[in-house]
Amino acid sequence: MEITTEIKTLATEAGFGASGYVLIDNLKFHQSVRDICAGNTCRNYGSSWACPPAIGTVAECMARVKQYGKMLLLSQAFEIEDSFDFDGMIEGMHEFKKTMDRFHLKINSILSDYLLLSNEGCGRCAVCTYPNEPCRSPQLLHHSLEGYGFIVSELAKEAGIRYNNGNNTVTYFGALLFNA
Repeated sequence: MEITTEIKTLATEAGFGASGYVLIDNLKFHQSVRDICAGNTCRNYGSSWACPPAIGTVAECMARVKQYGKMLLLSQAFEIEDSFDFDGMIEGMHEFKKTMDRFHLKINSILSDYLLLSNEGCGRCAVCTYPNEPCRSPQLLHHSLEGYGFIVSELAKEAGIRYNNGNNTVTYFGALLFNA
């Protein structure tokens, strides 16, 4: 089985509802997304090893990404009661992170050099050590997809997967970068 097909199979086995490849040459990095991060609406800016500014500048993130030849965009949709169901959104976010962890274990057995990007900070520790101490679990750290300056709806279109999965759903995204 070709490695790209095997990785998509592992993504499905881990629990992702959709996945699709994005051409590295088509990736766009937007400083404007990073500027939104700096507004700290998610409360992770400057307080997590997974988010800006800890992950580096947009140029540094771009250089990191360009070391890889393939990007697999991953998504998982969750049903919520309505568009105001904040608890349901948070529950979905935590479930997505568990799916990322399952995927991480699966791909770790077939890839030695890769980068996993996830959604909205890390959340593994009650209090992150950033910026005063090194990360307690760097091998489990997944940087923020948006923190790299990506507009996720653009990535979804490029990957051929749905960005919006309908009313009363929330969809979370992550990505795997690797060399085949």
